[in-house]
Amino acid sequence: MNQETQEIAEPGTRPEPSGEVRTFTMLLSSTPRGARLARLLAVDTLRSWGLPEERAGHVVAELAANAATHGRVPGRGFRLTLYVVGSTLRVEVTDTRGDRSPVLREPGAGAESGRGLLLVDALADRWGVGEGRFPRKTVWAEIDLSPPERDSSRSGDLGG
Repeated sequence: MNQETQEIAEPGTRPEPSGEVRTFTMLLSSTPRGARLARLLAVDTLRSWGLPEERAGHVVAELAANAATHGRVPGRGFRLTLYVVGSTLRVEVTDTRGDRSPVLREPGAGAESGRGLLLVDALADRWGVGEGRFPRKTVWAEIDLSPPERDSSRSGDLGG
């Protein structure tokens, strides 16, 4: 059975360092369909929270695809969890193949796969793997949500 926990903020609000925590978690099937659904749910949740979703959507897609492909155990799903604490989004994907840790490596020139963790490494500010209660493992990634510095040379003054 799928389980969901979600706390929704007002649209257009940004996380503040006040200690507010937002969470979303869902158990999904370890299938390509479950991996696609993980991305769609993450993007929809982040939009409802008024947060940027493009980078996180790609990170979720890669981690969920890895869980469905490499972390699959027949009859067991994977869990997607999103946390926003202060100005950091943490994405966690937990599967039941604790015996298989992901490895960041350069794929061969002709390889048709093997670039997922390279994308996660490029898009996330931090990522890693945590061991859970056997046989679980959690692959996590964090994205800083701090707004970009304003460019003072583009203040809207047309100069005249």
